[in-house]
Amino acid sequence: MLELKIVKIDKPADLNFILGQSHFIKTVEDLYEALVNNVPGIKFGLAFAEASGACKIRSEGNDPALVDLACKNMLELGCGHSFIVFLKEAYPINVLNAIKNIPEVCNIYCATANPAEVIVAQSQAGRGILGVIDGAIPQGLEEATDIAWRKNLLRKIGYKL
Repeated sequence: MLELKIVKIDKPADLNFILGQSHFIKTVEDLYEALVNNVPGIKFGLAFAEASGACKIRSEGNDPALVDLACKNMLELGCGHSFIVFLKEAYPINVLNAIKNIPEVCNIYCATANPAEVIVAQSQAGRGILGVIDGAIPQGLEEATDIAWRKNLLRKIGYKL
């Protein structure tokens, strides 16, 4: 028997997160090191769900509220070998390649500040992530005013000259 569930990521509207899959208990320490080594002053909390042995949710971070938020969301997801990282004072683009380069990281499902829902499959063996619904449906094609807004935003947040 297979059951599909939708799990909404619970977070403040402006907070970015990264959801991924990894295969080894040292993921928690490796994620921590990747984050602090790539963005000085980054604030974050992360949680990783083991899929064997004690099957515990392991957590780390340097912002207790974000660590709690990561643990709360991981408990709700309940999918083995998955991890979630909540970021403050940084964007996913600042750390995503470092996270992807961690040897035990298998997959990144999303990196976003958008409202997100995770499609979870549950069987007798456990739970797994099938995919993510990230944000809203497109409302049309970009026009000249939209292009100007996009270019201005990238300059405002420091990603373009």
